[in-house]
Amino acid sequence: MPEHGSRTTSGSKDPLIRQSRTAEPGPAPVVPAAGALAAQRRTGLLVTLVLGGLTAVPPLSMDMYLPALPEVTRTLHTSAATAQLTLTACLTGMALGQLVVGPMSDKWGRRRPLLIGLFVYIFATAICAFAPTVELLIGFRLLQGLAGAAGIVIARAVVRDLYDGVEMARFFSTLMLISGVAPVVAPLIGGQVLRFTDWHGIFVVLTVIGVALTALVWRCLPKTLAPENRHSGGTVEALRTMKSLLADRVFTGYMIAGGFAFAALFAYISASPFVIQEIYGASPQTFSLLFGVNSIGLIVVGQINGKILVGRVSLDKALTFGLVVITLAATALLLMTSGVFGDVGLFPVAAGLFVLMSAMGLAMPNTNALALMRTPHAAGSASALLGTSSFLIGAIASPLVGIAGEATAVPMAVVQLVCALAAIGCFMGLCRPWQHSARPNREGTDH
Repeated sequence: MPEHGSRTTSGSKDPLIRQSRTAEPGPAPVVPAAGALAAQRRTGLLVTLVLGGLTAVPPLSMDMYLPALPEVTRTLHTSAATAQLTLTACLTGMALGQLVVGPMSDKWGRRRPLLIGLFVYIFATAICAFAPTVELLIGFRLLQGLAGAAGIVIARAVVRDLYDGVEMARFFSTLMLISGVAPVVAPLIGGQVLRFTDWHGIFVVLTVIGVALTALVWRCLPKTLAPENRHSGGTVEALRTMKSLLADRVFTGYMIAGGFAFAALFAYISASPFVIQEIYGASPQTFSLLFGVNSIGLIVVGQINGKILVGRVSLDKALTFGLVVITLAATALLLMTSGVFGDVGLFPVAAGLFVLMSAMGLAMPNTNALALMRTPHAAGSASALLGTSSFLIGAIASPLVGIAGEATAVPMAVVQLVCALAAIGCFMGLCRPWQHSARPNREGTDH
């Protein structure tokens, strides 16, 4: 199996490109076209904010809608499991859409597929706002997810175009700070919107956000993949590229481990509205507040990872610690929700969910960085595989949390624990971090 090398950036004129000096020799870096060096310096922060906005599309599309799930169940005269399919449909769309958009961005560049996806996202979200039946809502949530996938996959690919090694890991943590604001404010906004209107108004707000983000991308996002570095092949070459990526045991290990960690997170996202509001009797506003606190924990730990741990502790060690903490938190949640400690009430359960969410700040950026370090030659396709695996596994986990109805949180805890154990198993079994000397900056090394 050929080894995936990394690009070097010696003397790059673009301040956005700060790749590792230790990367192996390879193709020249991609310099974003547009404007003079001074203009690039001024727009550097804005480009970072745009990338953060693109990665915020999934939490905005799902988390803002969460406080309304019980209302959707009542007004559309459906069951909780069917209402949760509106989440599953959006998640499935985001998974499948990445498989299409990722290779497209390797062939045509990042901007064109991204803008097309954003336009379709706006259309689908506007239709969701007026959906009269749960079936129509599920269908257009699927389309919304398919289109929203463009933002997720292309944001990661742009990061891979601009960064490498430790710098890429740090930037992913910075991106988590920006995009992490979305799950903090999204349910809060959703809860406040429900004070003045019903769940339809939430999709109106999402439509406006989609329009604003499209305008920013159109104006501010530069080209990061030069024409000479694009793939000229069609579907067959794209499939061949993905096959070669999956043949890399270590890349696949990080990909699946990240997917299961995300599934544990999504089990919380899809179950928490019913667990917090229906089982423990909290209001939509209290639920939104607790959700925001948990998201702040994720952001803080993500920043500790990027600002303190990266460069001092190997990414594999940080990832291992994060997965272990997720497993311990899921175990505690299962014991509490199954009644081993009696009726524990809302606070201990909320504390367990806070620990689980916070540990995601170590798991998610490091699995992405470690996987993408091995794939400088096909960042779009690699990003698509990373996103698709996460969203597909999450889509499978979502309906399982409601399988026993709305009166128990045990299925949520069981799904989270199974996913955490599977993530550790894939990481240890496929990545085998003990077989190499632990370094925080490993690019293309043989595992």
